[in-house]
Amino acid sequence: MAKIFELAVTARNRAGKGAARAERRLNRVPGVIYGDKKQPQMISADYKSLWAHVQTGRFLSTLVDLDVEGTKIRTIPRDIQFDPVRDTLVHVDFLRLGKGARIAVEVPVHFFNHEEAPGIKRGGALNVVRHEVELFCPAESIPDQIDIDLTGFNIGDSIHISYVKLPEGVTPTISDRDFTIATIAGAGPEEEEEAEEETPETVVIGEEEEAEEESED
Repeated sequence: MAKIFELAVTARNRAGKGAARAERRLNRVPGVIYGDKKQPQMISADYKSLWAHVQTGRFLSTLVDLDVEGTKIRTIPRDIQFDPVRDTLVHVDFLRLGKGARIAVEVPVHFFNHEEAPGIKRGGALNVVRHEVELFCPAESIPDQIDIDLTGFNIGDSIHISYVKLPEGVTPTISDRDFTIATIAGAGPEEEEEAEEETPETVVIGEEEEAEEESED
């Protein structure tokens, strides 16, 4: 299951662009905690500490215990904003999670046993349609990844979500169809058969030729 990390943050008393710019000048990232039927709470986090977690690539699907000056709040990151020019962090949003909360998260897909797939052995390729799948799951039971065994898959086969064994209580957010996660594609277009039955040529005698033959008789 997904790991939980702690992040120390401070409460902010001032809102607005000016206050946010002041936080950034102190090498801090302004943010907000919202949800769980409570009032939003303004915070700021140390840039370096926050950036280390963002760089993992799993930030938006990882539980975060925010330590707001001694008060622990369990959250999950919901949005990160970057400066369009410098690509630096400028704002972060956290969703407050109450007891028993269920949330939608995108979980990466991991494939294994490539060597046991006949289609890949024959020169085929794994064509990944979805590198991540959005799942609806308990906040305390977010899977680290979805594991898919490629054993037995041949060229032309498709892997659908129904093939995946998900943890108890975890379901896809897309429930109206059995969507495709990956396929085994051929290495190139199928060669056309060159051997075809030849049709004998049919000679048709025209009316003029028939008239000439009758006149000679």
